Amino acid sequence: MDEPAPGRLTHRGVPVDRELRILALGQLANRFGSGAVMTTSAVYFTRVVGLTAAQVALAMAVSTAIGLSGQLPAGRLADTRGPRGVLVILLGLLAVASALPALAQTVTGLVVALSVWNVAGTASMAVQQGVIAQIARGGRGVLFKAYLRAVTNVGIALGSLAGGAALLIDRPSGYVAVFLLDAVVTGFAAVVTYRLPALPAVPHQVGEPLFPALRDGPFVAITVLLGLFTLHFTVMELGIALYLTQRTHLPRVMIAVLLLLNTVAVALFQVRLSRRSDSVTTAAGSLLRGGVWIAGGFVLIGLVARTDTWLPGAAGVAMGIALLVLGAGAHVIGEMISSGGQWGVQMGLAPHERQGQYQALAGMGWAIPGIAGPPLVAALCVGLGEVGWYILAGSVAAVAAAGVPAARWALATRARYGVTTHSG
Repeated sequence: MDEPAPGRLTHRGVPVDRELRILALGQLANRFGSGAVMTTSAVYFTRVVGLTAAQVALAMAVSTAIGLSGQLPAGRLADTRGPRGVLVILLGLLAVASALPALAQTVTGLVVALSVWNVAGTASMAVQQGVIAQIARGGRGVLFKAYLRAVTNVGIALGSLAGGAALLIDRPSGYVAVFLLDAVVTGFAAVVTYRLPALPAVPHQVGEPLFPALRDGPFVAITVLLGLFTLHFTVMELGIALYLTQRTHLPRVMIAVLLLLNTVAVALFQVRLSRRSDSVTTAAGSLLRGGVWIAGGFVLIGLVARTDTWLPGAAGVAMGIALLVLGAGAHVIGEMISSGGQWGVQMGLAPHERQGQYQALAGMGWAIPGIAGPPLVAALCVGLGEVGWYILAGSVAAVAAAGVPAARWALATRARYGVTTHSG
């Protein structure tokens, strides 16, 4: 069944619909706090608490894995009890949990604090995705997710300024204040979210599996496939930094320049480049187009290591910087196009009354780059250098290409799972 054509999403950068404005304001507040904490937490735990970098990394890895445990139960609870109320409660818990890391003085304490924070955070994010799928209908779901991604980047950028102030002060009280700030703005997000209208709940049916999304084989396969595809985020977040510092002679400041390029591009163009992903079939096409852009970007970045042999001195550095910026530019274009494709596929294949659970399962695909990404990226981008970037380029293109027939197969099975949809 075709959805009505999407109406205008925003006016002067602000969502037209009241419900979407509420979600956007909550997201901006939440990500502002996250940006502040991301900027300062590693410094606080190593310099103030006295933990080693390895201990902090271990605590983060373990707590991230534990955090995955809350997603599916939270999604199911949102479907059966009503997503608005569940989301408000989870954001309230997240507000309390945001202050807990400031109390950690040992590795064990940090693991516990970050685990509580991660469980509440991933659970609230999973439920929020289901809320978006229920509210932003009529082809607006993908566009609103694109808008939220731009809001996320703006919030993190603004929050990093607050974190930067704490770094300048460089006192324990300043770092602790950042955790408290995160708690306050997350609590504000919970209060704002309470203003959403109550959304319908669909009680668990007798004889229905506890987690029907896990019984949906095609959707599980799509989740795994998209999880593999999102390794490209880890490549750009970690791989670039390692590659530049260990395989090239380019100035390290380029790491920050590329991050700024990505942030600004997403804020300005994410919505525009997500417009052709309003059905499962068109979204799969967007995934493929985005994958080709990303693969091209990886090839250009792989060539950077050669520039100091092609041209001597400053000319080689200038050429390397040019290739790096072009490669990162191609990547962010592909990132924005393919992100719309991912959202369109995930929302289009899920039953409307079970969006919470299905989007929670979709979110678990991020465990693949989160767990396997760092060692794989280090081995390819640094261990193999240029060849590793070519392998990554081929892998991204292959996974994106596989997404098209996989989406068609999953779409053909939707009637079995209670979904009425259109192919576009």
